[in-house]
Amino acid sequence: MDVASPLDGVQRSIDALKASLLTALPFVVALVAMVAWFVVGRALQPVEAMRRQVESITANTMHRRVPEPRTSDEISRLAHTMNAMLDRLETSVEQQRQFVADASHELRSPIATIRAELEVALRSADRADWPRVAEGVLEEESRLEALVADLLLLASVDEQDLLHDANPVDVRATTMAEAARSRRVAVTVLPGGAAFVVGRPDQLARVIGNLLDNAARFAHDTIDVSIATDGRTVRVAVDDDGPGIAPADRQRVFERFTRLDQSRARDGGGAGLGLALAKGIVERHRGLIRIDDSPLSGARVIVELPAVRP
Repeated sequence: MDVASPLDGVQRSIDALKASLLTALPFVVALVAMVAWFVVGRALQPVEAMRRQVESITANTMHRRVPEPRTSDEISRLAHTMNAMLDRLETSVEQQRQFVADASHELRSPIATIRAELEVALRSADRADWPRVAEGVLEEESRLEALVADLLLLASVDEQDLLHDANPVDVRATTMAEAARSRRVAVTVLPGGAAFVVGRPDQLARVIGNLLDNAARFAHDTIDVSIATDGRTVRVAVDDDGPGIAPADRQRVFERFTRLDQSRARDGGGAGLGLALAKGIVERHRGLIRIDDSPLSGARVIVELPAVRP
């Protein structure tokens, strides 16, 4: 009896503790859950604000940005990344809208010219010079066809991997073939050896052709083409003795539908897509294109492409 008495007291203490814990445990769990809910909610408030803002952004409200917390944690970096993504999306949307507007204008112009010529001729059908009218319509139709072809090529350059079916291409042979085409100003290809790059022959020919057409549009009477390679890079330089391009415009001329002041007349140029196409194709071939001063006093367009062995 003397030994059992202390054990009874210990057992009663344990029973009392169990009862207390069983009573208090639900309240403790509830308190911890409330604290966790409050802390997590506060921590995720910036994420919820970002979600609401992103949900409200549409094609017409691309200028909106998500709030960036004034911290240096992961949420702040996430907000910064999302805003950078929205910047790129806004730029892309604006470029697409501008492209559609410019393309619509360019397509509308030859159609309006064709319609005007035909309406004028029909008003005096018995006295109209129909062969001349037909020539004018065919000329505008050719310009319209060329514009549509350029727009389709631009779309394909943007979407396709031009190096998927690429092969070694002799840039000098391609340039010689393009230089042989009839232009207002004769093209001189300076002597040199073969220079090979990996690419699509038709697309590289289009680059050279566009550069020569652009030079012929503004040259007075001289266009020189030089081709050189150091084993790592093939460098093509197209020089003309025209008015040149001001340094401030040397990036802008590669934008789509860009015409400088001296080329605004439609009789002297195309739709302003030639250099944009050349830039797109060159960059898809992992090359660079830029404009410099020419020793002939005009413009020098330089194309650099990775060289390969034949």
